[in-house]
Amino acid sequence: MFWSFVKAFLVGGAICAIGEVLVLKTRLTPARILVGCIVLGVILSAVGLYGPLADFAGAGATVPLTGFGHALVTGVKRAVDEIGFMGAFTGGLTSTAAGIAAAVFFGTMMALLFKPRGKE
Repeated sequence: MFWSFVKAFLVGGAICAIGEVLVLKTRLTPARILVGCIVLGVILSAVGLYGPLADFAGAGATVPLTGFGHALVTGVKRAVDEIGFMGAFTGGLTSTAAGIAAAVFFGTMMALLFKPRGKE
């Protein structure tokens, strides 16, 4: 169990460190970096590289945004196998719905508990 935590920490930390380097050393906006991470997860999943990484690192590879891209691809593949062409449109949403719902719920809770304000 200890090694599972170590692997998750190292892989997740590396993914986040790459994102941080992009924020600090490039002129890319954070939104473009976030979208790039999702697209990278989709591409790595499509060529069969992200699945083994997720199996190795567990939450270290599934929690970052690259893992969201992997979840989209996995859901689409499964839905296409089950229901055909329409699965390409529904599979990604089905596989990521719980994560999206949790983000909306906890974001709303934080907004209610604290006083959010815009940047000045």
